[in-house]
Amino acid sequence: MKKLIWGALALISTGFSLAAVNINTAGEEELKALPGIGPSKAAAIVEYRSRNGNFKSVEELKNVKGIGDGIYNRLKDEASVSGAAAKKAKPALKKP
Repeated sequence: MKKLIWGALALISTGFSLAAVNINTAGEEELKALPGIGPSKAAAIVEYRSRNGNFKSVEELKNVKGIGDGIYNRLKDEASVSGAAAKKAKPALKKP
């Protein structure tokens, strides 16, 4: 029974570690969980976001000072922009 419980806990914790970091909502501490992102790069991401608005794509991280292709390639699979902006609903058609 203990093995079953430990196995279930291991699966649950693995799921949490594989969750993508939303670069549009994450604070500096969460951003530091991304590979290659330390305190100064996390602060630069937050600063870039505050000056330019939400990221439209993860690739836009390469516009942040200190993040080049190498770091981007390491973190791109662990970052997301999900929930960044809601799509506008199409206006209803007017009946003649």
